[in-house]
Amino acid sequence: MNAFEIIGGKPLKGEIIPQGAKNEALQILSAVLLTEEPMTISNIPDIKDVNKLIDLLAALGVKIDRIDKDTYVFEAKDINIEYFQSSEFREKGGGLRGSIMIVGPLLARFGKAAIPKPGGDKIGRRRLDTHFLGFEKLGAKFVYDASTHFFNVDATELKGNYILLDEASVTGTANIVMAAVLAKGTTTIYNAACEPYLQQLCKMLNRMGAKISGIGSNLLTIEGVQRLGGTSHRMLPDMIEIGSFIGLAAMTGSEITIKDVCFQELGVIPSVFSRLGIQFELRGDDIFIPAQDSYEIDTFIDGSILTISDAPWPGFTPDLLSIILVVATQAKGNVLIHQKMFESRLFFVDKLIDMGAQIILCDPHRATVIGMNKSHSLRGIEMTSPDIRAGVSLLIAALSAKGKSVIHNIEQIERGYQDIEERLRKLGADIKRVDVEPRGH
Repeated sequence: MNAFEIIGGKPLKGEIIPQGAKNEALQILSAVLLTEEPMTISNIPDIKDVNKLIDLLAALGVKIDRIDKDTYVFEAKDINIEYFQSSEFREKGGGLRGSIMIVGPLLARFGKAAIPKPGGDKIGRRRLDTHFLGFEKLGAKFVYDASTHFFNVDATELKGNYILLDEASVTGTANIVMAAVLAKGTTTIYNAACEPYLQQLCKMLNRMGAKISGIGSNLLTIEGVQRLGGTSHRMLPDMIEIGSFIGLAAMTGSEITIKDVCFQELGVIPSVFSRLGIQFELRGDDIFIPAQDSYEIDTFIDGSILTISDAPWPGFTPDLLSIILVVATQAKGNVLIHQKMFESRLFFVDKLIDMGAQIILCDPHRATVIGMNKSHSLRGIEMTSPDIRAGVSLLIAALSAKGKSVIHNIEQIERGYQDIEERLRKLGADIKRVDVEPRGH
């Protein structure tokens, strides 16, 4: 089994370029199914989840030409609808949670779709109801086969409708938008997600000929059109990687420059790290983080303990709460981390406690971190990554810790972070890939 062996406690230095946004890629790549014309997509991250989706598109009949390391041309002219019934499709579709994103485009263009219950992180319940309730509002009918865990959806004619989402789901909003762009009439989506990734999708669809207004707000209006054409699109840099690298610099006392971050698309992310006492400056569109011996957590105005929680955009993304929690372990001061969306994402704190961190897990959603102000370094241990974000958080902890750490199940990390081992080594990190059997969790 592959694992990372890390000798921590060494300051890093240099420049790092964030990969293309994973969560944007899963939406944008699915949207190539909406047209038979060529689509040129660039800044695609070379990671497992995205590559699995590209393989799935190829199996569906999409012609794919890789013209550069991060740039592909997709042409979805000849789609094999019968492929839905194959055991191969069940295996490919079931191995990737992002495969749910192909349903909206296929319904819009072909009137039917099927999808096995998708996989992905085990971080608590991640409902698909929002997707299917939205499709139903547009006139689709679906049947869930509990014995095979297969969703079959039929929509011979989609019609625009008023849709009030039960949750501001990013993937749910994106899927419904992609279904609605070719529906007859006007669709209004209220309580829509408005993340930059979704804004990117809507802007690209409009370049293809869609008529979407309200982009960037939680009220989207979509006037259905008869067909969409091709276009070109470049992904944003991954905001989760950018936040991870800010946290890495602080924890390891490193001087790091994060290149080409599209700062205006980062929302509250920089200010949340600032509240932990982390200094940085914007140089052009680069974030420069100086080496800091210590950083102090802010308090609320009345002096009470700071609480950092996740919320739908423009609130703080849940994908960075694990990073915030780890960074807080070496800060001066205390903070309450409140993970509202997923009830299992904080369970990795037992590994941090084993490393010497002072954390009280209040319940599945809340943890109080008592910062040690770098007076006591974390110690290296052997551990296993439970999901993508916790895996990178543990990796950051290991790079700051004294001694050797071994992280198993690094396939989880590699689902979301491209060439992470190589890029960290260029900053001076002592990290290598080893083949070992895990001794425990």
